[in-house]
Amino acid sequence: MELRRPARSYSIRQLCQEFDCTPRALRFYEDKGLLAPAREGQTRIYSARDRARLALILRGKRVGLSLTELREILDLYELPNGGLRQNAASLYKFREKLVAMERQRADLDSAIAELREGIAALEERLAVKCPDLLPQAADYDLVLRRQLDGAEPG
Repeated sequence: MELRRPARSYSIRQLCQEFDCTPRALRFYEDKGLLAPAREGQTRIYSARDRARLALILRGKRVGLSLTELREILDLYELPNGGLRQNAASLYKFREKLVAMERQRADLDSAIAELREGIAALEERLAVKCPDLLPQAADYDLVLRRQLDGAEPG
C-alpha cells in the first residue's frame, strides 16, 4: 500500500495572511502567468506549488528582480533537473543584484558624505556671517526629519 501525502491547498486569504500581501498582488501575478491557481467557480484554490512560487516571487521582488527575470527562473523548474537549474539561475541573478546594490551603496555613501560636507560648510558660513539664522536652520532640520519619519511636526 502506497502512502501519499494529501495535496495541500490554500485560499487567497490564507496566502495573503501568510505572506503579508494583498489579493490584488496575487491576482496580478496570476495575470502575468506567474501563478496558476485552480478554480472552483469564482474561488481560487492555490496549490503547494503556487505557494512555493509565491515565496520565490516575493523573495525575488525584495532583492529587485524584474517579473521577466522571475518568470525565467520559475519556468526552469519545468525542465529536467529543473530545481537545480532554478537554483543556479537564482544564484547568478542574486550575485548580479548584489554587485549592483553594492555599487549603489557606494554611490549613496559618496553622496551622503558630500551632503554632510555641504551642510558643515553652510553651517560654518552662517555661524560667521549671520549667526541668528543658524538656530532656524537647526529647527528646519528637525521639522524635516520629523516629516521624513512620518511624525507630525510639533
